Amino acid sequence: MRRTLLLVGGILSFVSAARGQETPAAEVSAGYSYFRAGGQDGLNLHGGSVSLAGNVNRWLGVVGDYGLYHTQPSGFGGINFHSFMAGPRFSYRSSSRVTPFAQVLVGGFHGLSTTGFAWSAGGGLDVKVSEHIAIRPVQVEYMMLRSQGDNLNCARVSAGIVFRFGRR
Repeated sequence: MRRTLLLVGGILSFVSAARGQETPAAEVSAGYSYFRAGGQDGLNLHGGSVSLAGNVNRWLGVVGDYGLYHTQPSGFGGINFHSFMAGPRFSYRSSSRVTPFAQVLVGGFHGLSTTGFAWSAGGGLDVKVSEHIAIRPVQVEYMMLRSQGDNLNCARVSAGIVFRFGRR
């Protein structure tokens, strides 16, 4: 968790208004996600996530994120897990084709036999392919799930594609 917080802090320290790159009004991303629920004795889940971000200006956006993950441990039926969160995203847009970002999301989850509160903090990189398409080679997040007074520390690592619309 400490490394994730340091990564987020490092990315946030570089976030500022920049010139030279067009800012899309909206971005839709979709991709593969690996989700680790719990620590050493936790579960490995695989699935995907989609997000919709509206950019307020060059460096601030508002993002909504939905994730669906699945695993089938031996001796058990399949386990499905859903996360749904929203919050601010901070991006560093320069004349480079690479846009690093950091985000903090809050919301909820359903799965693992319960429903509860969820929050995440992390960041990633978008690499511009064309005016309307970028590749997200990595997005790494710490996620905390809280239900019935118990906390579960989790991690999510994702990669995918980003579609960009309009200009800000």
